[in-house]
Amino acid sequence: MSDATTKKPQRTRLPTRSAPYIFALYMAIIMAFLMSLVITLAEFGTGPHYMTNVMNAYQVAMPAAFFCILVVRPVVIRLVGLTVHGH
Repeated sequence: MSDATTKKPQRTRLPTRSAPYIFALYMAIIMAFLMSLVITLAEFGTGPHYMTNVMNAYQVAMPAAFFCILVVRPVVIRLVGLTVHGH
């Protein structure tokens, strides 16, 4: 096998300075969806329109979660630093 056949193409990656925003985006996507599932279930129960109701809630929850994570992240980092021993 030659080197040309064993090499994988390089994946494009974002710069390191974008990490806090990408973290907030992924966290917001996942947490807002999970919370939309749980809160919709608690409020309305399951039914024929359950996923429609979930997605309607998610449309509001995801942008709100993204903004809240950006605001709260520095506070949480500070609290963790005060709570956990360093190396």
